[in-house]
Amino acid sequence: MYFYSSRELDAHVKVAFPHGLITEWYPQAEYEVYQRSRSNGSVRRLAANLNGIDTSLRSLTGGIEWKSIKVQPDFSPPLPIESGMSRYYAARATDATPITVGDQHEKFLFYRGVGRFPVPLSVRLTGDGKIVVENRGHDSVPTAILFENRGGRLGYRNAGAIEDAVTLDAPSLDGSFAVLRQDLEAALVAQGLFPREAQAMVETWRDSWFEEGSRLIYIVPSRTIDAVLPLQVEPVPSQTARVFVGRIELVTPETKLAVEEAIAKGDWSTINRYERFLDPILKRISSENPLKASQVERVRQSIHRSLGTRKCR
Repeated sequence: MYFYSSRELDAHVKVAFPHGLITEWYPQAEYEVYQRSRSNGSVRRLAANLNGIDTSLRSLTGGIEWKSIKVQPDFSPPLPIESGMSRYYAARATDATPITVGDQHEKFLFYRGVGRFPVPLSVRLTGDGKIVVENRGHDSVPTAILFENRGGRLGYRNAGAIEDAVTLDAPSLDGSFAVLRQDLEAALVAQGLFPREAQAMVETWRDSWFEEGSRLIYIVPSRTIDAVLPLQVEPVPSQTARVFVGRIELVTPETKLAVEEAIAKGDWSTINRYERFLDPILKRISSENPLKASQVERVRQSIHRSLGTRKCR
């Protein structure tokens, strides 16, 4: 969350998460998680260690609050830098006003979490290789892009706004990342981001959005954002633009074949390209071809042993 102000001011921000919990944030903030009892409907606040949490997330209400944010247009504080690389450094490349919370300085407020709520789009693959995208909500989805990266060759189809349903052919793998980036940044700007914000967003998430595999990338309708993550800001801004990007990962026949061949060859460099999506891919392969279940299980066990060394994405 960026701030723009020509004068110094103190701000107060609160984000609610009615069907989930915030798991990461910066700078320092006050964090809350409440759980509703299924037996009598009573609500209690959970301790910071989340003991007794409902792991289904069905009964949770989370939130986070920054009570004293100093917005400082005439201040250029040193921003924290870790010894290793971080995707979030790219998010600073905007014209946003620096902020200070306590003794922590940044160019934005960061938060993310996990939740259980309906998403606006559903995607299914047909028997003839087409992709059907359906809008399950009441509002138009401003932009949806079907993307595929197969061994470094990429392609995409820009479906534009999704009002009801659309059927797409798989993209041909002769696309240009530069053109894709231009299209995506233009879509983000059309929804209210400044150009440098759009550039920073794409740069921040490029290794995740455009990694190996197939996925639908879309812009979340603004009313959905406000319903899922209600926002309060004081003093009330003269303008507010909230632009969120969603993604739906697709387990296509090409993805399953690539992973199956990599397992047969012991090709871990290819297997590792799918990273956190490997488990659902492996489950799909195992359920559809029981003869490969033992091979799949060995791969899954190896992945679980290495989880401690995998970095959060």
